[in-house]
Amino acid sequence: MGSPRLNGFNAKLIQSALKGAEAAGAETKRYDLIECNIKYCRGCMNCVYENHELPIGKCSLNDDMASILEEYLQADGYILASPVYDVNVTALMKTFLERKLALFFKTRSDVGKVPDARVKAHFKKKASFIVTGISAEEYSEAMGDPCFETMEVHFLIEGIEVVDKLYVGGLEDITEERLIERLDKAYKLGMHLVEEIRRAQQDRV
Repeated sequence: MGSPRLNGFNAKLIQSALKGAEAAGAETKRYDLIECNIKYCRGCMNCVYENHELPIGKCSLNDDMASILEEYLQADGYILASPVYDVNVTALMKTFLERKLALFFKTRSDVGKVPDARVKAHFKKKASFIVTGISAEEYSEAMGDPCFETMEVHFLIEGIEVVDKLYVGGLEDITEERLIERLDKAYKLGMHLVEEIRRAQQDRV
């Protein structure tokens, strides 16, 4: 979760999604990025250029990111949630995504090429996104889509299919009834994610 507010709407929605995943039989773990020690990427690219035999490139920064990425690789599915801050994901989420660069590699001679994933998921793994904002849901294309695109790029390279994208807007004056409806959508998003993971694993046995 990329929201700095541990009890806000974003937190409620991702928690509902995790409950849905658990109801479908998954084990879940939630990372609140505000409570993680994740330093800013310095752009040295050493994690990309070196140690290609490793599933995770070595980073010179000493923080929580290495252990997070180890558990990330072990997971079968992912739910990323972020509020809209200045028409994109929060700085917390962006910092996390930048540090995911350690999952990629390329040689120094591959000038101008996009790095490739060290460990390909071959679309057995799936992901879903939740984005929240104060702008009404009719503005999902303007507010939600930039966030979805920012979060999706890594998954495409890793071979991870994004199965659901949920934008929940109008939070300034959301009614209790509408919030319950959106929480139910998030719950179903979590269930659907697990169902899609299970289907993909069965299809590729």
